[in-house]
Amino acid sequence: MGYHDRYPHRPGFKTHGTSRTAADRIAPHAQTLRGGVHAFIRANYPAAYTADAIAEHLGASILSIRPRVTELRHAGLIEPAEQRGRNKSGMSAMRWRAKVNVGEASQ
Repeated sequence: MGYHDRYPHRPGFKTHGTSRTAADRIAPHAQTLRGGVHAFIRANYPAAYTADAIAEHLGASILSIRPRVTELRHAGLIEPAEQRGRNKSGMSAMRWRAKVNVGEASQ
């Protein structure tokens, strides 16, 4: 198994069986979603968004976006913002922004 065939570059699973089957089935779509999430966050830097807000902006299910946000975090492509936000249920939620290199944000 190559580097890009492992988490966080592909959906993870906790156990073999249905969890792994679900990860395998979503993998092709997950890459597209992950790319969309990352592109949205980068395009709006330095703004930060909750996973719920990202899902709303992309017109996608929060259930498909939250894992992609986690994958991007583990890949080191996004970082938590200092200020938390609210999700649709009104609960406090982490807000995420693109992780950029020095000088990259001004480009």
